[in-house]
Amino acid sequence: MVAPPDPRPGAARITTRTSATPVRSSRPFGLRDKAAYTLGDVGNNLTFFLQASFFLVFYTDVMGIHPAHVGTLLFGARILDAFTDIAAGRLIDSRPASRGGRFRPWLLRCCVPLGVAAALMFTPLLQDAEYSARLAWMITTYVLWGAVFYTLVNIPYGSMVSVISHRPEHRAALSVARSLGGYLGILTLAGLLPLFVFVQVEGRSELSGSRMMIAAALCGALAFFCYLLCYLGVEERVRTAPRPERERRRPGAVLATLVTDRALTGVLAVTLFELVAITLLAAMLPYVYDAYFGDGRLLSLGNVAGIAPAILFLPLATGLARRLGKRELGILGLSLATASALTLFLLGTDSPLVFTVGYAVIMLGCAGFESLVWATISDVIDHHELRTGERPDATVYALHSWSRKLGQAFAGGLSGWALGWIGYESTAGAATAQSPQVLDSLYALATLAPAALLALAAGALWLWFPLTKQRVAANSAELVARRG
Repeated sequence: MVAPPDPRPGAARITTRTSATPVRSSRPFGLRDKAAYTLGDVGNNLTFFLQASFFLVFYTDVMGIHPAHVGTLLFGARILDAFTDIAAGRLIDSRPASRGGRFRPWLLRCCVPLGVAAALMFTPLLQDAEYSARLAWMITTYVLWGAVFYTLVNIPYGSMVSVISHRPEHRAALSVARSLGGYLGILTLAGLLPLFVFVQVEGRSELSGSRMMIAAALCGALAFFCYLLCYLGVEERVRTAPRPERERRRPGAVLATLVTDRALTGVLAVTLFELVAITLLAAMLPYVYDAYFGDGRLLSLGNVAGIAPAILFLPLATGLARRLGKRELGILGLSLATASALTLFLLGTDSPLVFTVGYAVIMLGCAGFESLVWATISDVIDHHELRTGERPDATVYALHSWSRKLGQAFAGGLSGWALGWIGYESTAGAATAQSPQVLDSLYALATLAPAALLALAAGALWLWFPLTKQRVAANSAELVARRG
């Protein structure tokens, strides 16, 4: 199929045989799709939040691994994970759709091993083994969970946004639904898990290894059922076929085209800075509440306070995006988050309540970007299709996931290394009081560092990302015209 010439000055004539095509569906898009897609991200976050919030503290305070070694694993494995994301995206884009679609079947193939790997990751059976054995167990289980099985579930799950419906308003609704699912998954764990896994031993707060193992096994089982319901509830209505092998560009040529796209590189930069900020903050929260404020159980209050404002914001997200634009709403939200984190640092509060309120404002601001980022990725894919005539949904989503993994890698490495730099002492097997200097440094890692990173994210969205509200509307109208 030959696309009509682009009326914009200097635009190249594009020939494509892969434009997305709406197909006849057995039922219209509706609440069932949104509810099922919500459950998919509940499943994602039942294991992802578990890892992001408790992996570092579990291996330092239960398994007795040096913080620098944990940080090096989080950095190196997430770098590996970032590139396996791209490989998975290219693999999925090159395979024809099966009867269940191009993306849905991957949920069934990998959800069971994903849950098992998550449970094994928090198993303290080698707690008293040699240090090398504990280190090998940590590395093996983490790589299996993150670089293999989570990748093979998350990439196709995220790519489904573009094929469940071709209408922009439906994709925005799915993006909000996914954000809701993410927050619900986190809320399930954030409100209850610290109360269960932290115990008081001789007047001090301590993470229980046996309770973490039970919690991880339950999270893996619940994630399986969430993925199953997602598979059964959504329908792929937009079918695309990969180009014939003789017409297909090499992966390097596709990636070269993608990395010259300001829309894609802009959203990747924003995602990278924002993910480093919030992942570092999430990793520091257990230490701040447990060591700085003296009671790890307060983490439940902090987690709920951080998630609740974001959930309350979600019903407003679609309307605000329609009125202001997704890019514009993201700039406002990230600016608010920056101001709140900087205020907390300057206050240097000793009150857990004041800190918790400030943390809630940070997460509310981040929700302005995060709640609509998946719809923004669909806008980027539309923009790329107009530029090149190709629509590599899974590859673009994989590149976005790559930037998220890089952010998590830098944050994971930084959190572990920084604990060593500031002189944090592991509490595994003994009551260890941290010095005032260490406590002050922990507080700065949870406030000043995120403030600087969130400021960079807001700046990248404002100065580099080109898809304004008006540009997105024009791209959508042009694609509708091309597809007839």
